[in-house]
Amino acid sequence: MKTLQHRFVEFIPDKLEDDILYISLDYCTATHKCMCGCGNEVVTPLSPTDWELTFNGETVSLYPSIGNWNFKCKSHYWITKNRVRHARMWSEKEIDSGRERDTQKKNKYFNRDN
Repeated sequence: MKTLQHRFVEFIPDKLEDDILYISLDYCTATHKCMCGCGNEVVTPLSPTDWELTFNGETVSLYPSIGNWNFKCKSHYWITKNRVRHARMWSEKEIDSGRERDTQKKNKYFNRDN
């Protein structure tokens, strides 16, 4: 299982290093290079409708899993306590279904007062 380091930064650097999760609390985002090794930059917005970051004083976790469905690699993994656990590939049907759930979650959240 691959282990990541994490760095709390104000600004995400222009050039990302491998195996580093950059976290900007000021801009509510975490960024890293894709864990499959393809080199793509993965941006995970931190918000009630996107990803949740947990910092226990030593390690970080992101929830839910990271599915890079727009990348050629379509990698899928979890970051839990600075460790990367690869998950199974999703089918196109599962990806479409997951996207629909994400859209519904955002709509429900942003329309909650209406």
